[in-house]
Amino acid sequence: MRSLVTALTLALILSGPALAAGPNGGQVVMAEDHPVELVVTDTGLTFFVSEEAGQPIATTGLSGRAYIQVGAKTETVALKGAAPNRFVGDLKAPLPPGAKIVLSAKVHGHGLQARFER
Repeated sequence: MRSLVTALTLALILSGPALAAGPNGGQVVMAEDHPVELVVTDTGLTFFVSEEAGQPIATTGLSGRAYIQVGAKTETVALKGAAPNRFVGDLKAPLPPGAKIVLSAKVHGHGLQARFER
């Protein structure tokens, strides 16, 4: 069942430039051949990072940053790696529609950047 979900997720990601819905209900984009899913709540950001084939990438002990642009203002959110394949960070306030979010992290020796728009 898990491989079917992974295959369907990858098919959605690769089917077009529009953001696909991921298995956690967030937006998915491809970043350096890695599917990255962003889930936004009123209080935080969670990025799920996977290998090209959809297998989770271990992120425990890693860190990164999220850059959030709303209008002319930019905010930086520190992200912590969490099991099994997440980067998580706290928001000071809920994000409005139109906010631009960029994940920047180093994952096992290479840089990873993913861009999203709320």
